[in-house]
Amino acid sequence: MNKRLVSFLLALLMQLPAPLLAGEHQPPLLMLANNFHADIRLADYWVSEKLDGVRGYWDGEKLLTRGGEPIHAPQWFTAGWPHNPLDGELWVGRGRFSRAVSIVRQAQPDDAAWREVRFMLFDLPVHPGEFSERDVELGRVVAAIGQPWVQHVAQSKVNDFAKLQAMLARVVRQGGEGLMLHRGASHYRSERSDDLLKLKPYEDAEARVVGHLPGKGKYAGRVGALEVETAAGLRFKLGSGLSDTERRTPPPLGCWVTYRYNGINDKSGIPRFARFMRIREDGQAAPETAAR
Repeated sequence: MNKRLVSFLLALLMQLPAPLLAGEHQPPLLMLANNFHADIRLADYWVSEKLDGVRGYWDGEKLLTRGGEPIHAPQWFTAGWPHNPLDGELWVGRGRFSRAVSIVRQAQPDDAAWREVRFMLFDLPVHPGEFSERDVELGRVVAAIGQPWVQHVAQSKVNDFAKLQAMLARVVRQGGEGLMLHRGASHYRSERSDDLLKLKPYEDAEARVVGHLPGKGKYAGRVGALEVETAAGLRFKLGSGLSDTERRTPPPLGCWVTYRYNGINDKSGIPRFARFMRIREDGQAAPETAAR
């Protein structure tokens, strides 16, 4: 092969997208949520429970995480699903996020464990209609699938903010994580916007682990805190929220974690009372993401 052709092929290779060169998975184009804020017209939105599971995207042929990694579900779990994409949450119940992750992340699916999982559907990504229309069609799709582990997330209207807060309190009291609000007139757009809002008793976001800081006192010999960095480059420590097991075997460097917080420090921009929650289910995050 002559040198000119080799040079041309190398130049062409360097122009390929980085994920293709690295053999990484292409994430699906998902609709992502902003944090709730009160200056919205509540009547424009449908409200549902925010399910604490693993985001699942059926692309018409295979089940994927939001990072684009394949989910190795048993064949019976996805048998008979439509060729159109489905967006939902792989969920095993309130307060059982870790169990959901342990089942979904297995390379060899545990048939008995997957019997616990429900695919809770909340949207049809390629349907051209508004959310109110998509939700009606989603009900028909779920009925046509006719499998008890594929369910349609119930949507409801809430008249005022006091009733919305009461609904949130009731869901949290029962072990739920919070609420999701879908704008009825919105189309499915693969971006983060006010068309989809999340409401929880606290705020959360994601950051990448860049350091393990040694513990002192009762934490001597273990990790005392994680040093993390946001997508915007802000660094701070996460010391609270780590279990004894996580202090002995901390989240690895480079992985993305979800943390909760209560507001932002006006001077430093650092989240107030930041507390580690968990490793993100697929261990990675898009550059701009906050937790869904």
